[in-house]
Parts: sequence; C-alpha cells; structure tokens
Amino acid sequence: MAHPPDETEKRRRSLRPLARLFPYLKRYPGLVAGAVVFLVLAAATTLTLPLAVRRMVDHGFSGADSAFIANYFTMLIVIAAVLALASACRYYFVISLGERVVADLRRDVFAHVTTLSPGFFDTVQSGEIVSRLTADTTQIKSAVGATASLALRNTILGVGALGMMVVTSPKLSLLVIGAIPVIVAPIVAFGRAVRRKSRAAQDMLAEATAFASEQIGAVRTLQAFTNETYVARRFATAVENAFRAAQSSIFARSFLTFFAIFMVFSSVVAVLWMGSRDVLEGTISPGTLGQFLLYSVFAAGALGALSEVWGELSQAAGAAERLSELLDEETPVRTPASPLALPDRVRGRVTFDGVAFAYPSRPDQSALHGLSFEVSPGETVAIVGPSGAGKSTIISLLLRFYDPQHGAVLIDGVDLARADPRAARRHIALVPQDLTIFAASVRDNIAFGRPGASEPEILAAARDAHADEFIGKLERGYDTPVGERGVTLSGGQRQRVAIARAILRDAPILLLDEATSALDAESETLVQEALERLMQDRTTIVIAHRLATILKADRILVIDNGRIVEEGTHASLVALDGVYARLARLQFETGAGALSRAAE
Repeated sequence: MAHPPDETEKRRRSLRPLARLFPYLKRYPGLVAGAVVFLVLAAATTLTLPLAVRRMVDHGFSGADSAFIANYFTMLIVIAAVLALASACRYYFVISLGERVVADLRRDVFAHVTTLSPGFFDTVQSGEIVSRLTADTTQIKSAVGATASLALRNTILGVGALGMMVVTSPKLSLLVIGAIPVIVAPIVAFGRAVRRKSRAAQDMLAEATAFASEQIGAVRTLQAFTNETYVARRFATAVENAFRAAQSSIFARSFLTFFAIFMVFSSVVAVLWMGSRDVLEGTISPGTLGQFLLYSVFAAGALGALSEVWGELSQAAGAAERLSELLDEETPVRTPASPLALPDRVRGRVTFDGVAFAYPSRPDQSALHGLSFEVSPGETVAIVGPSGAGKSTIISLLLRFYDPQHGAVLIDGVDLARADPRAARRHIALVPQDLTIFAASVRDNIAFGRPGASEPEILAAARDAHADEFIGKLERGYDTPVGERGVTLSGGQRQRVAIARAILRDAPILLLDEATSALDAESETLVQEALERLMQDRTTIVIAHRLATILKADRILVIDNGRIVEEGTHASLVALDGVYARLARLQFETGAGALSRAAE
C-alpha cells in the first residue's frame, strides 16, 4: 500500500478519490433521484422568498392593502410548509443513501481484504485495516450523507441566486460575479491543503488504532511483563501525534472558513452600499433592492457554507483515497483467467518440483532452494528440521498462500499456480501450530471447518478429536462461548477443537503443523489415536519438532536451510547418524535424562 513520496503526492494532486463512490451511487437510482428532486425543490422554494418580499414592499405597503398583505403571508406559510416537507424528504433520502453506500463500501473492502495473500499482511497491521473500515468509512458516510447534501443544496441555491441577481439588477450583479473568482480560487487552494493534512491525521489515527489493537490482543503478555505504563505511554504518544495532525487540519479548515465568509459578506456590504445609492437616485425600487439583497445573502451564504463543506469533502477525499488503496491492492496469488480444474475426485498426490522461494518481505533471503519431493496418495510424510529450515514454508506454498519464484507445487499433477486457489484449498484440511480460535461458541468453532455441516457431523468430529469429553463439562456444552482467541480454554482444549475442525473438513490432504504440541501426555495419546484414524486413506504431511509424534510416519524428510538433506524412516535415519540422528539424541536423551533426574 505504500507509495514513494513523489508518486503519492502526484496521486493526491491528480486523482479524485471521491469519484470512486460513483459506482456505489449508481446502484441506488431511486435514492439518488429522491435526494436530487427534494434538494432542487427545497432550493427553488427558498429562491421564491425574495420575489414575495419585493412584491410586498413595492405594492402591499404602498397601497396599504391589508387583504393583499394577508394573502402574501398566507402564501409564505404555504412556501414554508413546502420547504419543510422538501427538507425532511431531502434528509431522509440523502442520509439513507449515505448509510447504504458506506455499508456497501465496508462490505466490499472487507471482502477484498479477505482475498489478499498473507504476503500483504506480512507488512500491514490488522489494526490499521480496521481503522480504515471504521473511521475512514464513517468520514465518507458523513460526506455522502449530510455534507454532499449541503454541498448540492448550496450549489443549487448559489447558482439560482446568482441567476436571479442578474435578472433583478445586471449592474449590481457584475460587482458580485467579479468577486467570485477572488473568493473561490483561495477556497480551492486551501481545500487541497486541508485534504493533505486530513490524510496525515487519518494515517496517524490508524497507527494508534493498530498499536492499541495489538496490545489489547496480547494483554496477558503485557501484564505478565508489567508493561502497562510503558504501553500506555506509547499509545498516549500515538494519540497525541494524531491529535496534532488533526489540529493542523482543523486550523486549515478554520482559516478557510474565515476567509470565505469574510470575503463573501464584504461583497454583500459593497452591493448594499451601491444599491442604496441607486434607490436614492430612483434607478431601482426599494423592493427590487431588497430582492437583490436577499439573493445576495443567499449567494453569499451558499458560498460561505461551501467553504466549510469543501473542507469536509477534502477530509472525506483523504479517507476515500485510503480505502481506494485497499481496494486497488492486488494480490500476487491470483486466479488465472482460465484456471485448470482439479480432478473431480482428488486422490491427494502432492509434488514439489524444483521449488525455490523467498518471502516478499525478505526477498534477499531464500527460504527454499530447489526443493523436490513427492507424497503419494494416502502416504504419511513427516518433515523435520531445525527452526527456520523451511518446514512451515512448505505448508504455506501447498495452501498457495504464496507462489514460488521458481519451480512448481502440484496436486494430482495440476500446477497450483494455474489453478483457482480456493478450489485447491477445499481439498486440504489444516491443523496449524498457531491456532485460531474465534470468539464464538465451541460449536461454531468446530463448524468453521465446513460451514453448513449438520449437528451429528459436528458431534462426531468432536468425538473423534476426543473433544466431547471436556465440551460436555462446560457450562453450556457446545453453546459455550470460548472468548477471544479461545482464552477460556486450555491449550490442549484449543488444540482438540482445531483438530475437530480439521476432521469435519473431511479433505483428502491433511496438513498437521505441530498438531499435538500443546497437549499433555494423556491428551496427546487420545488425540494421536484420533489423528491416526483421521490419517487413514489420506495424504498427510506432518510438520513436527517433537520426533516422538512421527515415529510411525511412512517417510521422514529432513529439511535444513531450505533443502532436503536426509530421507528415510526413523530407524534408517538414526542408523545414518546425520542431522536427524543428532536431533533424536537431543530430544530422547535429554528427555530420558530429565526423567532420571526427576526420579532421583
């Protein structure tokens, strides 16, 4: 999302971010038409008032005709009723349109963000995205709703008033029209400054929101290290920076408002002074001057209001620009125009053919170097190696979170780079090392593996994962909320819920990334039995640090520095006395020594 400074400045000058909202407005022609009709009606009704005033001053008072005056006041009440009704309808249509557009915009931004590859999230904080979905869309809602309504109303009123001024007195109109460029040009220039400052303020606020989101999500770690004061101070600094940026934007808008209103009403005073001389000379009537003066006030008020509206629209343009950046963000993991289809019945053959890969955030550090191996359908292959060897990268490439720079990853002979990633992922079940448990019920968390699954299927998956035992003891059973990130569950319970989710997925390819790492010995035995049943007739790739969990694997691949350095069974690799044997000695002998010391 970041752009070089020169490019960003060029985008800000050349693009019209609010134009991005036009396709959303086109979806609701009824609301747009209603808003425009009642805006025009309200403005037209307002413009009839000076005509009534002129007639009343020039004819009603001079003839001392009380009936004439009564009729005019009756008409003014009717005009007031029409104006009130038009204003109420305008508010309804405009505000409804704003809410509808922003709801669609939030939906589209969120839907687009969910399709972006993990490479995007390697460098962007989730809190910043949330800020764009909330604060920025709220700013746009105000613009599309009340602000746009005021802008259109005052534009119609200002143009109509200027037209009527020309009809009423061409001479006096020349003075007013001549002053317009002097007033409007600075407004436009200041508006650009307001937009830049508004964008800076919104960026600062997004940074503060991202920091707060991250710290709240890790509040237990925060408190465990007694960093409350430190974190609060950092957040206070971020908020203060956002305030200063907002204050700069507010000052620019305030100065813009002062300049516009002062210049506009100064021109009205000049018009009144010249008009009074024309009345004294008998060139125009008092009623005509009153009519012209009212139109001048309408035009001046419209321009003055537009100066404030311009500042708000400039702020909204900054927000629209930030949201447009998200919508324009393209994922490198794309669905081809004509994707290759996987077989109707995927058998689960997994092939890595000369795969070389470096993460986009670290392009100079290769994670895999020409990696090649194949897993046959129904085979269980374990991948072991030291930390940072590239084990989890294999999982990410198989899920097509990233595309390799060289080589190919294939399922049943189909290159994943040429397939629809979502179609490929439907044939894969995952139990990750970094578990994700949602702030929902136990049932909803398990059902996430296959939305729409029946109740018996969910219960069966929980039983196979040996999760039903602890679920039955919860206060509300499967309907028990588990809190954010499953905070009310133990590590082993969270692991079993994740395994139940993978069981419910019922996919031909199973990926286990340290699937038993958070379990105690008793739970691990139960879950290992469930996994063994689950792995039957499925292609299974197991990432493991604890070698005791992979002793029954058909094959073990030893990865080091992104390359396969050893391959075989547990027994053959121990006999080889290489990297795997060294890892085995470290784990098994250390474990045995610890047990001996504990027994002593």
